[in-house]
Amino acid sequence: MDFDTAQPIWLQLIGEFSRRIVAGEWPAGSRIPAVRELAAELQVNPNTVQRAFGELERDALVRSERTAGRFVTDDTERIRTLRRRLAADAADDFARRAIAVGLGITDAHTLLTERWDHHDRDSTTADGSAG
Repeated sequence: MDFDTAQPIWLQLIGEFSRRIVAGEWPAGSRIPAVRELAAELQVNPNTVQRAFGELERDALVRSERTAGRFVTDDTERIRTLRRRLAADAADDFARRAIAVGLGITDAHTLLTERWDHHDRDSTTADGSAG
């Protein structure tokens, strides 16, 4: 993961961990890798990972079980809400940028459809299965 120096790392980790949850990399109810394991993977201080998890726990997206570790919420509606919020944030960012460069809604829609199709093709394997 490449970090942006303009934003605290723990906030970026919240974004990355949220993405992993909504993308199903960390499915509902699944055990999350240990703080030290994630810190080593991401090359950050374990306290930074812990701080990000603290925020996700406050948002009830993850829970800690004292002897068993940390788990993704079982609340699939909470995950769907997070997915929609993240997508809405991305859509808002796209809309602001498109407007700033003078793109109208019709051209923005066409561009988004083209890019969607491009990325959708990229996420399909040679045998036609999702990957």
